[in-house]
Amino acid sequence: MEIEDRDRLARTPARETALTCIEAAIEAAHPKRVLREGVTLDGETLSVGGDTYDLEGFESVLVVGGGKAAEGIAGVLNELLGERVSGAVVVPGGANDDADIERGGESRNETAGTTRAGEAGRIAVLAGDHPVPSERSVASTERVLELAEAADERTLVLAVVTGGASALLAAPAEGISLADLQAVTEDLLASGATIDEINAVRKHCSAIKGGLLARRAAPATVMGLLFSDVVGDPHGTIGSGPTAPDGTTFTDAMGVCDRYGIDAPAVRDRLERGVDGEIEETPGPGVGEFERVSNRVLANAHTALDAAGAAADDRGYRTRLLASTLRGEARELGKAHAAVAEECLATGEPASPPAVVLSGGEATVTVDGDGEGGPNLECALSAAIEFVGNGEVDDRVALCSVDTDGHDGATDAAGALVDGETLPPENREEARDALSENDALPVLDAHDALVTTGETGTNVNDLRVLVIEGVER
Repeated sequence: MEIEDRDRLARTPARETALTCIEAAIEAAHPKRVLREGVTLDGETLSVGGDTYDLEGFESVLVVGGGKAAEGIAGVLNELLGERVSGAVVVPGGANDDADIERGGESRNETAGTTRAGEAGRIAVLAGDHPVPSERSVASTERVLELAEAADERTLVLAVVTGGASALLAAPAEGISLADLQAVTEDLLASGATIDEINAVRKHCSAIKGGLLARRAAPATVMGLLFSDVVGDPHGTIGSGPTAPDGTTFTDAMGVCDRYGIDAPAVRDRLERGVDGEIEETPGPGVGEFERVSNRVLANAHTALDAAGAAADDRGYRTRLLASTLRGEARELGKAHAAVAEECLATGEPASPPAVVLSGGEATVTVDGDGEGGPNLECALSAAIEFVGNGEVDDRVALCSVDTDGHDGATDAAGALVDGETLPPENREEARDALSENDALPVLDAHDALVTTGETGTNVNDLRVLVIEGVER
């Protein structure tokens, strides 16, 4: 992972430190590093976290699933298990169209190590779209479900579930069209609903989410390999929980639609029929079909935050974790981080400068305008507005806020890096107007604040690094 124009962005000590922490965090959460530490093969014994599997007891090993980190995970499993393994995962983008859902012909991705041709004994990498599912998401997911259904009691299924899987693994339930799914997804994403609420609806409109992938794979042994991009790492929320018991109900999903005024006739009709008992509920905790299913979180926000903290420690900064579970409106989190910087400078709390304050979690955006932006861009712009005119801040404070997958919302920017000199005073009101229209990207771009990484190959949620320099360095 490389940050574009890093030298230009790192023009002060505070900014350079923030970027170094971001780089360390994302690299630590990359599947190649995570799996090589957490998944091992000793002879015929496969170890995944604290679970072990004797491969001699299985006729085949099947890898299925999807998400933004799925290609990297598939690559490591390909290298580790060789000819034992086959399967398919769905990832963002790719060159395929509806007639050709496998990516790239017979090329090989050197970073992920994944053969993309879907040849026998290997893992096919199939394309989908995010954050709104597409026709190719559905076509690719059909292939995943076909493979899962063909598994039997002599199959070990390694189910890859990472951030982004909710859109990439798209299988509309009976009575729901792709257009219905796209419309309700867009409305929910714009509503300010939490990811738990959004996924409660998604799971009850799907033929793969909410434990249904595990149901389709039964009676196989299933191990879910999870990279968490949600606060608290609940298995049922990561990627909408295709291999986890669903703790939500049709009633919960209907409550979300009512709460946020979601007007989706086909979706509401299905949910109402579910509430009335006409449609079978998703499998919940204690259901017997999960007796042969396990799930392991291999990477989460702390994976990235710990690495960022270690990088700051190495540079001689006092490091504090504000929280790994921050949530709420992105612009309010920006104000809060600006206030933390002021407190550090004024009182030395929660850390005396030079200090680095870290936070993770998932900010939300209630969309009122039609601009370009995302949660991390709004967080950064909000902080930059607060910094304007504060003589104690100037260039001694920097805030870098990014989405660890490399794309904030639907933008090509991972996030932004701001300090007390990002916005001239005469541009403060313009920035406030842009924020009210959810149009943070153009303003930050105009002031050379965007952080661009491209696809990082991982996704462990939002990451914020606040650097507060001492009076002299």
